[in-house]
Amino acid sequence: MDNLLPLFINGDFIKSKSKEYLKVTNPVTQEILSQVPCATNDEINKAVASASEAFISWKETPPPERARLMMTYQSLLKEHQEELAEILSKENGKTLEDAKGDVWRGIEVVEQAANISPMLMGETLENVAREIDSYSYVQPLGVCAGITPFNFPAMIPLWMFPMAIACGNTFLLKPSEQDPMTPNRLAELFVEAGAPKGILQVIHGAKEQVDGILTHPDIKAISFVGSVPVGQYIYKTGTENLKRVQAFAGAKNHMVIMPDADKQRTIDNLVGASVGAAGQRCMAISVAIFVGKSKEWIEDVKQEMEKVNPGPWDSSKSGFGPLISKAAKERVLSLIETGKSEAKCLL
Repeated sequence: MDNLLPLFINGDFIKSKSKEYLKVTNPVTQEILSQVPCATNDEINKAVASASEAFISWKETPPPERARLMMTYQSLLKEHQEELAEILSKENGKTLEDAKGDVWRGIEVVEQAANISPMLMGETLENVAREIDSYSYVQPLGVCAGITPFNFPAMIPLWMFPMAIACGNTFLLKPSEQDPMTPNRLAELFVEAGAPKGILQVIHGAKEQVDGILTHPDIKAISFVGSVPVGQYIYKTGTENLKRVQAFAGAKNHMVIMPDADKQRTIDNLVGASVGAAGQRCMAISVAIFVGKSKEWIEDVKQEMEKVNPGPWDSSKSGFGPLISKAAKERVLSLIETGKSEAKCLL
């Protein structure tokens, strides 16, 4: 089938030899956009071996040269922002404007990666003790890996691999299997920017592939963004295998509304934060606490929420798009029913 998504290994997009593929669907229409492979152990090993080999020369590449690669890359991302946003919207469901923001926030990180040189400077201190000078170097670790979630398929991969690579590491990316087309396009543009073979690999799959990354002896560090249970599992398993792990899990913003706040701006911000990415993000304001007279605004919040309409990504009338999957929708409907049975006051 021509809609099989490739892996990106050793500088080439290749068809996986896996017999297990997962469907990538448009959340609005349920149309099958592509099928994503669950990479084999052999393919994961080949990707890590390629990254390990590339690290030998990449770590010796001067930081200004690495920075120039990022300069070219951020320029290409800006040229293709609209295209990336459309791919993202089709597979994730976000409105086009929301998707553009997703891409742009990633571009800002690549811009920072283009300024990597001063961030890699070490420190010296003469005569830290009698006849002893102290100095430090900032050195790359080796092969790093990123495991990223579905809700920001452009921004979060771009949080990870540009900075890691600019620091002299090589990188293996395992994006969400629910919207993997956007990360693949990011990799294509990275090649177009002039990235040397092997410094970036893209492996697709689910838990089995994540386990292969967590336990691989040649991967030195792992970065993760996602849910609390998965974050705990990744942190525990990764550190048990002697890897450096950063796991950002389950973030949810809380909002305290004081009575002297600007009423309309507060309501607009609360509603906007709640519906962005269909509420599937840390900025979704799961808890809003109204203090004093601001409690009188709760009915106004309800009225503003009623004005925001869900819809397809390419409609100017859509205030937000659908949830990522049928399972996510069923979960939300279940939570609403629980709220109806337990809450004394439900808007």
